Amino acid sequence: MTRTALVTGGTRGIGGAISMALKSAGHTVVANYAGNEEVARAFADATGIKVVKFDVGDFQSSTDGLAKAEELAGAPIDILVNNAGITRDTMFHKMSKAQWDEVVNVDLGSMFNVTRPLIDGLRERGWGRIINISSINGQKGQMGQVNYSAAKAGVIGFTKALAQETARKGITVNCITPGYINTEMVAAVPEKVLASIVAGIPVGRLGEADEIGALCVYLSSEEAGFVTGSTLTINGGQYLA
Repeated sequence: MTRTALVTGGTRGIGGAISMALKSAGHTVVANYAGNEEVARAFADATGIKVVKFDVGDFQSSTDGLAKAEELAGAPIDILVNNAGITRDTMFHKMSKAQWDEVVNVDLGSMFNVTRPLIDGLRERGWGRIINISSINGQKGQMGQVNYSAAKAGVIGFTKALAQETARKGITVNCITPGYINTEMVAAVPEKVLASIVAGIPVGRLGEADEIGALCVYLSSEEAGFVTGSTLTINGGQYLA
């Protein structure tokens, strides 16, 4: 069945792959972006996916942006993928309050800011799929990423609690925790550092963004109605939880 999906941070990297996978599955997709107009427009032109700009770290901006997204789609949003996230890495003893706040507001605060304006409609219609993208570092922690690891761990807790509240309303809520995925950000890591990372992945390679997209297609499907409150790892065996 064709549904309407919104993917935050959905014009590049993992988010872009998720947007394209959901479109290929037959859904109407709107991709959110934060600020890179050139990339967003190029993505929209290349894929035919509509894009909408809003700040997931701000509640009012998210509320207004979601209304615009539903206007662009011509239908209420049934599938929400909370993918947007940022990093501001530094050791904790050097971390500023601004670096903490920015990451927590975007990576964790967005769970409320984007999901809350949609939840009443999903409950009323009796169907919904919410997929939250966390990280391997929200499970195991990572030196230099206290802010990011804390926020992404919070995403897992958010998922488990909300899944219990919405299960009887036909809404599933699940979490994906990617490991190291072959994106532009990872490709920018120095070659020796990247080689050491890959050496610690049992399957011997980086993950591909398309693999995250494929899992999102399944979790957003009718067949996944019995899967909720789950944390699904895609990390090549690097961390087993």
